[in-house]
Amino acid sequence: MNTATLDSPARPAATPLRQDAQVMTLVGLAHASSHFGHMLLPPLFPIFMRDFGLSFSQVGLLMTVFFVVSGVGQALAGFVVDRVGARSILFASVALLCAACVLASMATGYPWLIAVAALAGLGNAAFHPVDFTILNQRVSSPRIGHAFSVHGLTGSLGWALAPPFFVLMLWLADWRTAYLAAALLYACVLATLLLHREKLLTVVTLRRADAVALPSDGAGFLKQPVIWWCFAFFMCSTITMSMMQGYSVSLLQAVHHVSFNAATATLTGYMLCGALGTVTGGFVATRFAKHSERVVACCMTAAAASMALASTGALGALGTMGVLAATGLATGIGGPSRDLMVKKATPKGATGRVYGTVYSGFDVGSATAPLLFGTLMDRGMTTATLLSASGVLLLSVGAAMMVARLTGAQSASPAAHSATK
Repeated sequence: MNTATLDSPARPAATPLRQDAQVMTLVGLAHASSHFGHMLLPPLFPIFMRDFGLSFSQVGLLMTVFFVVSGVGQALAGFVVDRVGARSILFASVALLCAACVLASMATGYPWLIAVAALAGLGNAAFHPVDFTILNQRVSSPRIGHAFSVHGLTGSLGWALAPPFFVLMLWLADWRTAYLAAALLYACVLATLLLHREKLLTVVTLRRADAVALPSDGAGFLKQPVIWWCFAFFMCSTITMSMMQGYSVSLLQAVHHVSFNAATATLTGYMLCGALGTVTGGFVATRFAKHSERVVACCMTAAAASMALASTGALGALGTMGVLAATGLATGIGGPSRDLMVKKATPKGATGRVYGTVYSGFDVGSATAPLLFGTLMDRGMTTATLLSASGVLLLSVGAAMMVARLTGAQSASPAAHSATK
């Protein structure tokens, strides 16, 4: 771990493309493993319900446990990352996810699954403050928009990989073997990161004893309203995304009586559309960097309208599956602009803390969604499930516009401008 004073540069203005690409690839690999971890349990919900006699609400509670642990851990991890550096925290996180897979392979009942959810949530906690600290320090400024695009793309690919991975392993063996295979994947990821660890080194910013305190010092950044509007955006948008991940398969089976494999293919299509949208979103974010909040608002509005249309049932099974998959495209395009939105709201020297706090909204939303939508699904209220998800996504649009208003006010304020230097 290196250290530097507040006025030391954390990153050169420009670096070779190859070096930036290597950093993006390694961080992307870590991010994919994090998102794969989000899906360790949901694809096997129907099997857990069958083997252990669980309800929708009970399996939904597993994800609530995962994201409560992850959310609390993420907010705290941001402070740790800013103090000790990102690299060692990254290694520990991947190791914890590997251990969660091993534990899952030995599960004999619901308490075991709760323990798996908690351990995996702890492993997932540090990825966003770690990833964005490394990217903001190690990738040159002209390529940061594309770095966020790669980051979002690999996360979507991690989500997309999980359902077919578990379907394949169930076809080849059983769910216990599937979790052992997942543990092996995490071991390979950890070995790769350790092999290239010099490319993940970050600089820890320390203040001089005679330096004037800034709003970013300690927990002072929490007093800035824009941080909490960013948090609200992540919470609301994630509630909707979590419904798609956790309940779209069961919803399609219940409403349109499609097969498990066909419903899983829709979820995979949603993830792949999100990945395609994220690639496009990198160029959009670069082109409209000054208007990132408005790009995000437009994309979330389009996704909400698509979900509302799907809730009518008028499109039939095939049409509903297509529209639900296509919502991933809209949210994917907005992803890199979303990360730029947070970057613009981040004071100097507080990257880990801000991203840890803001992205804990992701965990709060993910913890809330299973309780909300699991209850609706248990009562057979499938139309209400989709309409509720659409409505909550519209709330995220309002949050994004508030971020635009507040960051614009900060940019116009000389005092606020000097405080972020």
